[in-house]
Amino acid sequence: MIPKELLKKIRKLEIQTKGIVNTLFGGEYQSAFKGRGMEFTEVRAYTYGDDIRQIDWNVTARTGDPFIKIFEEEREQTLMLCIDISQSGTFGSQSQSKMDLAIELCAVLAFSAIKNSDKVGLVLFSDHIEKVVPPKKGRTHVLRLIRELFTTKPTGTGTDIADALSYINRLLDRRAIVVLASDFRDDKFEKQLRITNQKHDLVSIIINDHLEDELPDIGLVTLRDAETRAEKIVDTSSKKVRKAYKVKRMEQKAYIHDMMLKMKIDAVEVQTNQSYVKPLMNFFQRRGSRY
Repeated sequence: MIPKELLKKIRKLEIQTKGIVNTLFGGEYQSAFKGRGMEFTEVRAYTYGDDIRQIDWNVTARTGDPFIKIFEEEREQTLMLCIDISQSGTFGSQSQSKMDLAIELCAVLAFSAIKNSDKVGLVLFSDHIEKVVPPKKGRTHVLRLIRELFTTKPTGTGTDIADALSYINRLLDRRAIVVLASDFRDDKFEKQLRITNQKHDLVSIIINDHLEDELPDIGLVTLRDAETRAEKIVDTSSKKVRKAYKVKRMEQKAYIHDMMLKMKIDAVEVQTNQSYVKPLMNFFQRRGSRY
């Protein structure tokens, strides 16, 4: 049995995100993620007026009679949501955590996908794969995905993006839309990022919290790493300490940004203290204008 409180949260999120999808993102999603084009289905005998460019010369040569290839537009796609649920996602300086924001974004994308008759699947990961839900269609399936996002607690202590992407590449035997949502507190995943981007239509959602960008001046504080649980006493009243922290954080963000740019990976940056609607709309419009 699903607890009533959880059902209430899922229902509230469904109403909220479906409203956004219906008014803003439904058509934008379809424009941004085109189908794979025309797919070969069969051959048939040539008849007068057929396009000679579609003649299947192999079959024609084998049978001695002209045959043409028949194609159908392949509309259905698969959206695979690959979500980082490591402990660093629990941080949030405003009314929501990074994980709360990831859940809402996933709901928007999933409802947009099923409105377009696409399948949606889910991979949740920390330093290993935590949960996998194979792609399917329909509202009931999307509600299951949302439930898993709310209820799956990580057993891992860290983040391994390379392992998650490697799993996705083994799992999906056809080209798909892969949305990787994370705060990207990891390294050594560049190779798998490149491979996934070559095999699939990869989109990165970079989830940040503004309080992580610089330390406030509040004196001596104990900072705890959400994933390793290591603690360190830091004197935030020191300008030197605050500057060093900020420089390192800016370097980390620049590294991720430059990596995405170099590989030509579409990236959407969102903040827990700001609405995701504008960044997501801008992303859809950028994508749509390219096709």
